[in-house]
Amino acid sequence: MGASSTAKVRNVVLVGHGGAGKTSLAEAMLFMAGQTKRLGSVDDGHSTLDYDPEEIKRKMTVNLALAPVEHNGVKINIIDTPGYADFVGDAIAGMEAAEMALFVVDAVSGPQVQTIRLWKYAGAMGIARAIFINRMDKEHANFEGAMAALTKAFGHRVGAVQLPIGSEHDFRGVVDIIRMKAYHHEGDAEQVMDIPSDMVDTAESAREKLCELVAEADDELMEKYLEGERLTQEELEKLLNEAIAQGIFIPVFVGSATTLQGVEDLMDEIVTFFPEPTAHGPLLTTDDTEVPFSVDGDLATHVFKTLSDPYVGRLSFVKVVSGTLKPNAEMINSRTGKKERIGHVLKLVGKESSDMDAVPAGDIAVLPKLTETLTNDTLSAKGEIAFKPLPTPEPLYPVSIVAKTKADEDKLGTALKSIVDEDPLLTMRRDEETHQTVLSALGDTAIDVVISRLRDRFHVEAELQDLRIPYRETIRKTAQAQGRHKKQTGGSGQFGDCWLRVEPNPGKGYEFVDEIVGGRIPRQYIPAVDKGIQDTMVHGVLAGYPMNDVKVAVYDGSYHAVDSSEMAFRTAARIGFRAAAEKADMVLLEPIATLLIEVPEAYAGAVMGDMSSRRGRILGMEPTEDGGQKIRAHVPYAEVIHYSPLLRSLSSGTGSYTISIDSYEDVPREMATKIIEQHEKEKAEDH
Repeated sequence: MGASSTAKVRNVVLVGHGGAGKTSLAEAMLFMAGQTKRLGSVDDGHSTLDYDPEEIKRKMTVNLALAPVEHNGVKINIIDTPGYADFVGDAIAGMEAAEMALFVVDAVSGPQVQTIRLWKYAGAMGIARAIFINRMDKEHANFEGAMAALTKAFGHRVGAVQLPIGSEHDFRGVVDIIRMKAYHHEGDAEQVMDIPSDMVDTAESAREKLCELVAEADDELMEKYLEGERLTQEELEKLLNEAIAQGIFIPVFVGSATTLQGVEDLMDEIVTFFPEPTAHGPLLTTDDTEVPFSVDGDLATHVFKTLSDPYVGRLSFVKVVSGTLKPNAEMINSRTGKKERIGHVLKLVGKESSDMDAVPAGDIAVLPKLTETLTNDTLSAKGEIAFKPLPTPEPLYPVSIVAKTKADEDKLGTALKSIVDEDPLLTMRRDEETHQTVLSALGDTAIDVVISRLRDRFHVEAELQDLRIPYRETIRKTAQAQGRHKKQTGGSGQFGDCWLRVEPNPGKGYEFVDEIVGGRIPRQYIPAVDKGIQDTMVHGVLAGYPMNDVKVAVYDGSYHAVDSSEMAFRTAARIGFRAAAEKADMVLLEPIATLLIEVPEAYAGAVMGDMSSRRGRILGMEPTEDGGQKIRAHVPYAEVIHYSPLLRSLSSGTGSYTISIDSYEDVPREMATKIIEQHEKEKAEDH
């Protein structure tokens, strides 16, 4: 099922806080469209879209999933996304592929933290927004309370286009105030009725508010409305299209995904009033070229999601921006410059796939087995364009990951790379200083999922280790010492002798000075002295950490005409440097992080108090545009390695931050003693 044309496509991403019922709503639309034979259930473990073992186990969405349906001759690409903060990357990817973000909100809880965060992302990305108040059949469901909370959170542009008939266990349908009809779902059918007599006045009042809100989309009609003339049905429907696409009006729908009330009417409104792919103009490339959504242009697609299926292999989710995508096409990846031959073009419903013959601009498809292609890549006929990457947050939760067994060691790197390639919000690097493989994500739940996938999908057992802090060592005084290496064996021996002076070199790194005069050490051995010093600095003297900001001069020495060699002087320099450093008041330094933290005003005090408890210093505060506070702080990196969940807890999930290591400072004496003792203990165990 590919769309017949760009105008017959609606791309709708379901977003919002975890547990609001996004997947249940997608399952309801699949069922109502006849795409599935039974209504999938997340709680019962037979959801079409939450099919990953991790999703079934956790009873929550972890991956973006597609649910394309056809309704009234229009293809609706429903994109179901995770609501948990650790997996926000897939929610952003879904919004990148859609023209409409449908925010699913719980009728009991109203808009929650992740809903508000994603609302800002959608606004920044320039896509239209709508709201579905779900779970009207639940105890304590409150439509008026939810509407009030939505208006408070998102402003006066929010307006109801449906009203609930009853609530909690009495919820039995919706009133559509655009068409002024009532809808009740019974069995397999949707019944269209007159509005209940006790709701006529409420519906008329809601329609008046609706007309007032959407009239802002057209100056002429606004003037007519203000002069007291009623908008005709035709005028209202025309205005709704424009007002929704431009973000002037944000429609609010209501219903229950599990009882199917309000779902078919929602689908009617999606195909009638939600924007088509051309509504938001062309897609921008990295050099700000505009590529319009049109079947007339050269073929170009944007990869917004990558998934590795254990049976099918890598799946690339693409949105066709230009031209028409067909099987057996040949395209060029603009990042790699390499050709990719497109074999099958798939329609994916959860994990079930079927072939498509043609996918026009604006539609979405899945391409299997593109080995060189990753998320954010552009595939096009000529390879000359690259679409802008997704605006994703930086993964700030690092962990050290190791294989449990020697057998798993060889497989871990390949398996990790495969998982990281799927998700731009996972990064992996080898820290050459601490000799650890560092995996970074948005939080601990995302890391847990990686560990599970390594085990279940790749049969690799891995575990986490404490992340080593990149401490440094330096000196505070000037000192000097002799380094003498003499070893006599049967033949020629080894002899090297040098006098070294060390002194602090703040902020200037390592500096080597040759002060030898009169040939006390021959020229050819001076570089060996330098190398010997650097050998020792790499592994430090105090606790095994690299040394920094030290100036070393070689000013005297002696040599043997036969026994001296580069290796002998290198060894002598190691001995001499260690001896001099031990007399130069050595100290341990810790990395100091600069944090820029943004939180609502109400949480600023808690964040600053927490910073103080972590040996941090507040450098300043300034208000943000949305009424929050931006706090700048210096704090030891060891205290904030895993700050993501801490800030989430302190700010009820509303905070965000950036972190960078800009300087080093002395470790407090008690802490330094413990670090040195631990190093000595590990050294003894190794021997």
